[in-house]
Amino acid sequence: MIEFTTWDVFRNLLAAVPWTIYLSLIAFAGGASVSLVLLFLRLVSPRVAAPSVRMYVQLFQGTPLLMQLFLVYFGLALIGFQTSPLMAASLCLSVYASAYLTETWYGCVLAVPKGQWEASSSLGLRNWHQMRLIILPQALRLSVPPTVGLMVQIVKNTSLASIVGFVELTRASQMIANATFEPFIAYGAVALIYFVICFSISLGGRKIESMIRI
Repeated sequence: MIEFTTWDVFRNLLAAVPWTIYLSLIAFAGGASVSLVLLFLRLVSPRVAAPSVRMYVQLFQGTPLLMQLFLVYFGLALIGFQTSPLMAASLCLSVYASAYLTETWYGCVLAVPKGQWEASSSLGLRNWHQMRLIILPQALRLSVPPTVGLMVQIVKNTSLASIVGFVELTRASQMIANATFEPFIAYGAVALIYFVICFSISLGGRKIESMIRI
């Protein structure tokens, strides 16, 4: 019988960290890209685009991410579209992130004081220049804390990708726990690693926020 030390457990878990970070970056980049497009449509054409954007946001905020993973990975296979665990997880997490980022960033734009809108309008600025020069820079400062909070949520939600067989931190800890019969060590170690990653993101967010405020 092969004996595993605590270092062996950590070493094998650390090998899965890049995949967790990689999936998180894909999800955030994809979600942010879609969110910018939806935010632009919502601001430029509120009467036409806003109802569709709201429906999109409510659909993906109101359904469990786990169910979305099942539908994409197993549901598409039933109709002939084979997807890899990475592709399914990336797609679902990107859509999840875009739904929350769209609403968050739109709320940050609306949170800019009304006086700023009126003052910029009185200067005769066109809508695009008003947004680019006055409103969006202030909305950017407001958006840092909730955006960083969502990044932390994305990192933690990558654990759901283990359901479809993607080997990230949670899936690796399950495999190690089954091999070592030491679930407390395996899951305790992975919880510590998640904490280190998320805490590092939070510290980075605070640094960015302080830089923007200067």
